[in-house]
Amino acid sequence: MSLKIKNLSEVYSMQVFTDAGDYFGDVEEGILHSNKVSGWRIRATRNSFLSKILGGAKGVIVPHKLVKAVGDIMIISKSAVPTYDDETLEED
Repeated sequence: MSLKIKNLSEVYSMQVFTDAGDYFGDVEEGILHSNKVSGWRIRATRNSFLSKILGGAKGVIVPHKLVKAVGDIMIISKSAVPTYDDETLEED
C-alpha cells in the first residue's frame, strides 16, 4: 500500500461528508501551524447539513485530527458536527 500525498491546493472546494454519510459542506481553506495542517475551514454550502444547523453562519473550523480520509472527497468524524437540537432542523 502506498501513501498518496495531496497538495493543499487540491483540497480546496472539495466536498466534505461525515462518516455517517451526511454532506457537510466544502473545504474553504487549510489552517497551517508550524508547517502542518492543524484544521480546515469548511464552508456551509446550500443544502448542506452544516447550513441547516448553523443558520446564518458561513462555516466552521474542523480540527485536522477529526479528518478520517481525504481522496476525491474529505470524510470527517460526525463528532465534528456542532451540537444542535431537533427543533432547529424542523424549522427549515
